[in-house]
Amino acid sequence: VIVDPSHACGRRDQVIPMSRASVAAGAHGLMVEVHHEPSKALSDGQQALFPSQFTEMVEAILPILTEDQRTRLIENRIS
Repeated sequence: VIVDPSHACGRRDQVIPMSRASVAAGAHGLMVEVHHEPSKALSDGQQALFPSQFTEMVEAILPILTEDQRTRLIENRIS
């Protein structure tokens, strides 16, 4: 199950809480809009996280992840 909190909420301020809830409910992945200048995005700017907010989101979901999910995240992360 992959959850798209950006489109589910449609509001930047709700993406992180929805991401946390999705992971807590057992989602296998998240699909999140990120843009360095959301106001200039061609679409979906109102729901796009700034890169710093994406980092905040990852830090917010880490404590919720199971050990297996944490291992897969670390093994598959992009450097």
